[in-house]
Amino acid sequence: MADPGKLHILMFPWLAFGHLIPYLELAKLIAQKGHRISFVSTHRNIQRLPKLPPYLSDLIDFVKIQLPKADNLPEDAEATIDLPYNMVRYLKIAFDELQPRITCLLQDSSPDWVIADFASYWLCPEAAKLNIPCAYLSVFTACSLNFVGPTWITLENQDYRVKPEDFTVKPKWIPFETPVSFRLFQISRQFKEAVIDGGNVSDFYRLAATVDGCDVVAIRSCYEFESEWLQLLENIYQKPIIPVGHLPPTTSDGGSEDQNENWLEIKEWLDKKEKGSVVYVAFGSETKPNQDELTEIALGLEKSELPFFWALRKQRGAADNEVTQLPEGFEERIKGRGVVSTSWVPQLKVLSHDSVGGILTHSGLSSVVEAVHFGKWLILLPFSADSGLISSQLEEKKLGHEIARNELDGSFTKDSVAYSLRLVMVEEGGKVYREKVKEMREILCYKDKQDGYTERFLDYLQNHRRRA
Repeated sequence: MADPGKLHILMFPWLAFGHLIPYLELAKLIAQKGHRISFVSTHRNIQRLPKLPPYLSDLIDFVKIQLPKADNLPEDAEATIDLPYNMVRYLKIAFDELQPRITCLLQDSSPDWVIADFASYWLCPEAAKLNIPCAYLSVFTACSLNFVGPTWITLENQDYRVKPEDFTVKPKWIPFETPVSFRLFQISRQFKEAVIDGGNVSDFYRLAATVDGCDVVAIRSCYEFESEWLQLLENIYQKPIIPVGHLPPTTSDGGSEDQNENWLEIKEWLDKKEKGSVVYVAFGSETKPNQDELTEIALGLEKSELPFFWALRKQRGAADNEVTQLPEGFEERIKGRGVVSTSWVPQLKVLSHDSVGGILTHSGLSSVVEAVHFGKWLILLPFSADSGLISSQLEEKKLGHEIARNELDGSFTKDSVAYSLRLVMVEEGGKVYREKVKEMREILCYKDKQDGYTERFLDYLQNHRRRA
């Protein structure tokens, strides 16, 4: 017989690993307290998730669903990692076709809570019909949500911002001064998907409808990082806002990666480098620099004269026809000092190695959290609007240094790459960034603090659980 004090929670993240992994991390933290999780995603995505520790396997049930076919969506494309950016809209169209299946799942499983993501804007109303409370778990920062704005301006088509330039200044509803803002080249790249038409509806509409329909908003954040943004968001949304901590990564493979041949080769190379000397270069699963950007990054790494390990992704899925190439002769010129890997790279293993001092990153929240978790310094090169806001926040707090860009088109040079790398890694002027990361690591990644955020969220769920 089920323990009446324990919860059954259904979690349904968007089909992107920048969402799936944080949702799974929270699922593990909740399951550790004895609660039961139904974690819903597609067959292929669930197969690609990290393995659970054995002691949680009875509490987290992976529910596999078949992704409907959609026009223009390639076979086996079940996550954003499988697609070039301009085809993600077709994944959202297929995702929306899951609504009847998810509704049946809610009816059959009758969970105490649903934890939904922004993309399934239709889920909270369906849960409400069944008297099931719904939480929205945001993997976007509170700052990012504030920049999108109150839900009503999107739902009622009242947003005064109608062109990309309108998003490059502080919105009217932010009362305090801040240097944080969208950059024109970042918002321009995503304007159609985010504001106008992201599949069936825009991303802003998906987010607004999800927030409007949920009972509580949980955020992958903490007061120590962005207290003013969290407080403002509660005023804007007029509903409970509960940070759940930054959900730092956990490893649960029992050490199986330690004997992986690819990792052993990487480790052998890293072991020969001085402590804190290596730059790890990685732009996450969602970001792929174009050819011009890739060339400048490569030449900047070469010019910096620093040792580096680059996890390079040349292609986003089989449907991506724009396969990027390294500059001619680059790998020969940097041989011994740098390594470029186009195969699988265990990022947590690399970041945990003592020889890695910093990371050149796209500023995605997961990569930032992982880097800070291991005390690695941050050299920032954001491409998307959301990661641009995160980068702006980090710069404001002196937690990272962003590579100089052309504000209109986002272009940068090998010189600006080399300058920022050397500043953060070795120059006296970059000492402030190195010290701030050390301070933030002690705050964000302290286990008892993360446990406290998890407990507060669970207290809310238990006190507002579904009533028969």
